[in-house]
Amino acid sequence: MPNDTSLSAWRLYAIIDRSAAPDRDLAQLAQQAIEGGADVLQLREKTASTRQLLDDAQRLLRIARAARVPLIINDRVDVAAAVGADGVHLGQDDLPVALARQLLGPGRLVGKSTHSLEQALAADREGADYIAIGPIFPTPTKPDAPSVGLAVIAQVRAQVQRPTVVIGGIDEQTLPAVLAAGAQCVAVVRAVCGADEPDAAAHRLKRALAQFVHTTASPRL
Repeated sequence: MPNDTSLSAWRLYAIIDRSAAPDRDLAQLAQQAIEGGADVLQLREKTASTRQLLDDAQRLLRIARAARVPLIINDRVDVAAAVGADGVHLGQDDLPVALARQLLGPGRLVGKSTHSLEQALAADREGADYIAIGPIFPTPTKPDAPSVGLAVIAQVRAQVQRPTVVIGGIDEQTLPAVLAAGAQCVAVVRAVCGADEPDAAAHRLKRALAQFVHTTASPRL
């Protein structure tokens, strides 16, 4: 099971989302993301039936287990518990962190999406294992969510000790600005799922992240 040390070592958080790659096999995408260097996978399917989500989660879990990469399920605590995934990622309108942890059982991860410093601080008080902040830039993945900008990255890192993951409109073009703002772990959807060669795209992102972290030698995520 992942622990605090492995959480702090995350750099590339790959979200596997059917809406970003409607004509591709999710299991193949997961495999390519891992081969490219993804440190953690999240399965996010907003429109799939529960049966389809269970099937996809089971397929991705086999791939993730073989590679010793954590698999997180977006929103659905029931599915995460049913397949034995490594954790769940909650939105602002989902279950409280404590209840999700109770339903999942010990040793599982609970992450939480936040869209402001205030929400990040609240997620910290709730006891989330890691906190996602964004969307940093406008993104079609969240068309109705206003972007929060780069400044919030440094604000959250200055006041929240838990690992943070930066998300929203991040790709090879925007990554340098995100890193300069203080991010050391980024979550991507289209930058990998929508790439012509997902494994190569993941590799380029991971290499840039690793080089930046090595150069700055920061002990925090």
